[in-house]
Amino acid sequence: MAKMQPTDKYTFRVLWSDEDDEFIGLCAELPSLSWLAASREAALAGIVKVVRQAVTDMAADGEAVPAPLTDRDYSGVFKVRVPPSVHRNLVIEAAEAGVSLNRLVSAKLARG
Repeated sequence: MAKMQPTDKYTFRVLWSDEDDEFIGLCAELPSLSWLAASREAALAGIVKVVRQAVTDMAADGEAVPAPLTDRDYSGVFKVRVPPSVHRNLVIEAAEAGVSLNRLVSAKLARG
């Protein structure tokens, strides 16, 4: 089995770019980098290669290398500001469903 690269845990995504009329490979940990290609596979391979090179260069220059998102600790708590009317509507919806506001909002976020 090949040795795991530091970037193997990074979050990669491939999307279609209407603007470029090609697939674009992205990395959440290094959002300034991207790679365009005619196929999904080539876009993924390209962004992985660019990210590996960038991380190698960062390490060689003594720069901090981003930790993979999957390795970070998350509290599960964050605050969101919404307009009062949205807050009121969510409270009403939660009451009608017989659940807490937190449970209602958490379920909505999980569904996307």
